[in-house]
Amino acid sequence: MTDGDHADEDRVDRLGRQWARELPDLDTEPMTILGRAYRLSNLVRPSIEATFAGFGLDRGEFDVIGTLRRSGPPYRLTPTELYTSLMISSGGLTHRLVRLEKAGLIRREKSPSDGRSLLVALTEEGAARAEAAFRADMASEARFLQGLNPEERAALAGLLRKLIAGLERDPERRGGPG
Repeated sequence: MTDGDHADEDRVDRLGRQWARELPDLDTEPMTILGRAYRLSNLVRPSIEATFAGFGLDRGEFDVIGTLRRSGPPYRLTPTELYTSLMISSGGLTHRLVRLEKAGLIRREKSPSDGRSLLVALTEEGAARAEAAFRADMASEARFLQGLNPEERAALAGLLRKLIAGLERDPERRGGPG
């Protein structure tokens, strides 16, 4: 076999070939899709994390201020709305909120409708940082997609949307709640 025989192959192709040799009776098609999604995530994660780090944030902190920023004015949510949207525990959210409050990116305010409740509000600095970090992240992520033309990007997005929407509707197919 020469290098040209598998010029367009990726790591998943190589793994699939090995499994096909070892377990020829097993259909490894799921790996060709989900393995690639997992591999893609692992390949782009360091760049995404570096982008957010350039704004003094980790991914989890960006997720909080990004969620607040995209919620629209007045950029306030209850802690329950935040941790539900972020799909994390209330304890995980609390640690993030402490760090973000110390950094001056959020503040906790009494709810105008219920004085016993608190709201998490984005500060002006938090809103500016969330927007700047998201703009930089989108520019970085766009570079990853340069190898696909607009039609290919649209087709890929559509197929992924269809797959994810089906999994979100059917907890049994995705392995449980979440």
